[in-house]
Amino acid sequence: MSARVRFLSVIAAIAIATTAGITGNASEPAFAIDYPTWADVENARNNSSAKQAEVARIEAVLQQLATQVEETKAAEKARGEEYQEAQQAFDEAKYKADQLQLQADEAQLTAGESKLRAGQLAARLARSGGGDVSASLFFDGASAADLLSQLGMASKITDQSAGIYQKAIEDQNTAQSLTDQANVAKDALQDLADAAAAALEAATAAADAAAAALAEQQENEAVLRAQLAVLEENRAATEADYQAGVRAREEEARRVEAARQAAVAAARAAAAQAAAAAAAASAAGNAGAAAAAAGGTPSPSGSWVRPSSGYVSSSYGFRVNPYSGVYAFHAGTDIGAGCGYPIYAASSGTVSYAGWSGGYGNLVSINHSGGLSTAYAHILDGGLLVSRGQSVGAGQLIALVGSTGGSTGCHLHYEVRRGGATVDPVQFMRAQGVSF
Repeated sequence: MSARVRFLSVIAAIAIATTAGITGNASEPAFAIDYPTWADVENARNNSSAKQAEVARIEAVLQQLATQVEETKAAEKARGEEYQEAQQAFDEAKYKADQLQLQADEAQLTAGESKLRAGQLAARLARSGGGDVSASLFFDGASAADLLSQLGMASKITDQSAGIYQKAIEDQNTAQSLTDQANVAKDALQDLADAAAAALEAATAAADAAAAALAEQQENEAVLRAQLAVLEENRAATEADYQAGVRAREEEARRVEAARQAAVAAARAAAAQAAAAAAAASAAGNAGAAAAAAGGTPSPSGSWVRPSSGYVSSSYGFRVNPYSGVYAFHAGTDIGAGCGYPIYAASSGTVSYAGWSGGYGNLVSINHSGGLSTAYAHILDGGLLVSRGQSVGAGQLIALVGSTGGSTGCHLHYEVRRGGATVDPVQFMRAQGVSF
C-alpha cells in the first residue's frame, strides 16, 4: 500500500471516528444544555443572590449555544475539507488507472499484431523446408551467381525473422508491464473509494450537526434574552415576555424567507437576462453562443437540462489548477456563469449533500436514478437554496453561482459521476441531448 493510500486510510478512520463523535442524532443538540424555565426566573427574581446566580446561568447558556454553533461550524468545515481531499485523491487515481488500462489494451493489440507477423513468418519458413534455409538454397542453386544471390537473401530473411521475433517479445513485455501497472492502480482504488465514502459520511453528519446547533440557538436565544431582561430589570414576567421568543422566532423566519425570496428573484432576473442573450444569439445565427447562454435548457427528452448559462471555461482532465498552481486532476467542467446566476438541477433526484466541502466551497450533490449523481460547486455564500434529503426536479433552481473555496472568480464547477466515478460532463450531457 502506498504512502498516499495509507494516508487516506487514516483519513477514513478519522472521518468515521469523527462522525460518531460529532453527533449521535443530528436532530438532537450536540451538547446537553440545562435551560432555565420561566418559573426558575420568577423564583430567583426576588432574591438578590439567587437572581445573580440565575443571570449567570442564563448568560452561560447563551455562551454555550454560541460556542456550540461555532464548534459545529468548525467541524463541518474540517470534515468538508477532508471529504474534498479524499474525493480528489480517488478521482485522480481512478483517472490514472483508466488511462493505464487504455495504454495496456493498446499495447496488447500491438503485441498481438507482432505475434501474428512472427507466426506468419514462421509458417512461411516451415513451408520452405524448415529452419535450414541456407542449405536448401545452396543445393537448389544452378550457378555460383545464383548461389551468392540466394545466400544473401537467406541472410536477410534470417535477420528479418530475428527482428520480428524480438519485436514480438518486446511488445508482449510492454503490454504485460502496463497491464501489471493498471492492476496495481485498480487495486488501490477501493481503499481510496472507501476513504472518500467515509469522509462524505463524516461531512454529512457534521453538516447536520451544525444545522441542528444553529436551529437550537435560534429556537432558544430569544426566550433566554427575554428571561435575562426580566431579571436585570427586576420586574415580574408578563405574558408579553412569554411571547417575546415566539415573536422573535417568527421575525427571524420571515427575515430568512425574505432573503431566500430575494435570492430567488435575483436568480430569476439573471436567468431572464441569460435567456434574452440566448435569444439574441439565436436570432443572430450564432448557435454556439445561444447554447452557452441558455442555462436550464432541457434536452429533447426533458429529463436533463443545462445546469447554468455560460461558456465552458475549463475542461475535464488534468490541468494546472488556476487557484493553487498545481498540476492536478479536474474532475468536472467549469461553466463561466456570472456571480449570482442561477444553478439548476441537471436532472430529477434527491439532494445528498448541501454544505461546505473544502476546495469545492459551498457544494450541492444530487443523486439521480441508475447510479448517476451530479455536483455543483463554488456556490455563493447564502446561495444554497436546497437542503439534504430534498427532492428536486430537472431544471429546478437549487443554488446561485459564486466563487467560494478554491476559485479565482465566479463560475459553476459541474461534475457527473457514474457509480461514484467521475466522467466527462460535456460528453455525458451531449449524449443526453444537452449542448455545452
